[in-house]
Amino acid sequence: MTGLRRLFLLTLVLLCIGSITSCGYTSEQEVKSFIESERSAVRPAAKPLPPPKTFAPVAYEAQGMRDPFNRVLFAQSLVVLAKDAKPTLATPEFLRTKEPLEQFALESMALVGVLKKEGRSVALVRVDGKLHQVAPGNHLGQNFGKVTNVEESQMTLREVVQNEVGEWVARQTTLKLQERSK
Repeated sequence: MTGLRRLFLLTLVLLCIGSITSCGYTSEQEVKSFIESERSAVRPAAKPLPPPKTFAPVAYEAQGMRDPFNRVLFAQSLVVLAKDAKPTLATPEFLRTKEPLEQFALESMALVGVLKKEGRSVALVRVDGKLHQVAPGNHLGQNFGKVTNVEESQMTLREVVQNEVGEWVARQTTLKLQERSK
């Protein structure tokens, strides 16, 4: 049976080769000239591109204008916005100097330990591969977070955020002690 299959396949291959060579071309040069003539006969119709628009440069002169990078003016504008947004007890302190841990998002921090220092609890927080000591009263996170309590297994914060109406509201957030994986 395998010999019959081989004979069938050989016959099939010979028939395919015969049909390929019987296209009417006898040499490779004739095939190349046919392809070249067909390629040159096809001309795509492309619309010409419109001329480019002229650009007139304008000189930037900031004399007499407000400096957009002035921190004091920026903080004052935020205070004005906060006053317009119905100030409450939860309105953040915009003019307060920020602490180093306020540049990091709370999600990027991990509470890795708690210790007693001079009779009060101090949290060890890992941020960006470094350990920081955080005590009640310290600020951290990007939502005006202030540490209110440090316990054995967690740290409690009071954050100030704007709700959908633009009013400042306080919310309580906890950072739980992270178990170290082995």
